[in-house]
Amino acid sequence: MLTRRREAMGPTYSLFYNEPVHAVRAERVWIYDDTGRRYLDAYNNVPIVGHCHPHVVDAITRQAGTLNTHTRYITDQPVQLAERLLGTMPAEIDNMVFTCSGSEANDLSVRVSKAATGNTGFIVTSYAYHGTTETIAGMSPATGLALGKDVVTVEAPLGAKGPAEFADRVRDAIALLRSRGVRPAGLMVDTNFSSDGVITDPAGFLAHAADAIRAAGGLFIADEVQPGFGRTGEAMWGFQRHGIVPDIVTMGKPMGNGHPIAAMAVRSGIMKAFASTAKYFNTFGGNTVACAASMAVLDVIESESLMANAATMGQRLRAGIEGLAERHGRISEIRGTGLFLGVQITGDDSKAETARIVNGLRDAGVLIGAAGRNVDVLKIRPPLPIRSAEIDLLIDSLGAVLAEA
Repeated sequence: MLTRRREAMGPTYSLFYNEPVHAVRAERVWIYDDTGRRYLDAYNNVPIVGHCHPHVVDAITRQAGTLNTHTRYITDQPVQLAERLLGTMPAEIDNMVFTCSGSEANDLSVRVSKAATGNTGFIVTSYAYHGTTETIAGMSPATGLALGKDVVTVEAPLGAKGPAEFADRVRDAIALLRSRGVRPAGLMVDTNFSSDGVITDPAGFLAHAADAIRAAGGLFIADEVQPGFGRTGEAMWGFQRHGIVPDIVTMGKPMGNGHPIAAMAVRSGIMKAFASTAKYFNTFGGNTVACAASMAVLDVIESESLMANAATMGQRLRAGIEGLAERHGRISEIRGTGLFLGVQITGDDSKAETARIVNGLRDAGVLIGAAGRNVDVLKIRPPLPIRSAEIDLLIDSLGAVLAEA
């Protein structure tokens, strides 16, 4: 299968782990390979309510058998979904535009920001990932590609000396843009700094950065593709932990629990400025089946109290890893909130050690990832329905791998 994949799909596709997992089916927090072995999925945020959740599967099946069309017709599902999502946000954010992927949503947010401000410059963090379109890849330093012409980076607030320091870095970036004759259109931030190494505290520090970009004439864009949909256990969206109201919010991956759907939520005044000079239509964005899937995800998050479970299980996970840190010198810091933790690995070759741990866990039947500029942060992000016994399995497996020479 590896050979066939390489021949048919070309060289651009990469795989997780030294020994890739050949997945054939999945259920809740478990992925099964072609031999029948199961793996605890502690990494994928796409199936946020659990792999193949029956309520989501049923919603997709029923809607696919009834009507699947685009937003050029009046259909109930996009309106209902827009209203439900906007109901989770501050009242100032009152328009919703559907796309197929977070990349598209972020790309649209750039277009809207330019139209609303008349400016062209953007600020992102130094190892951010925001997507794959040409524009957004140029705003995603984690890809290793060249930055866009009017894009500058700021260091993520890891180890910042107080909540105002990140805002100072943003002001420096604004000054750099201006020195190039560029006015800032926006600051785009993953509110969990997921690719920079998972940075969430102190809660509230993003407010100063939002003030800084607005004072310079730009917009604050909250990329919620990874932090959103209750993952922090404290709020539906990562920006809500910081007590701020963004100008634009983007979302994707977990929105349809694996069915492709994404969106941009925006203040109506900003959207009006964009719509006065341009229109936006996406054939598959907001199609009725995708909207049904997303509404089913919202149903499950609410009916199964998954945000509360994220908080409770996240505390259990953190406590367990803190115990491991006391016994093993390789862990220097545990960051994150709810069911999204970044575990900083330290040592002479922390990158190699992180890779060893990630692959050791894979061999033990537990799947996690890695993040950060030096790729030396364990990225742990399981589906929200994970239970105590599964958290304990993750902790025990991590302890065993850490104990290995």
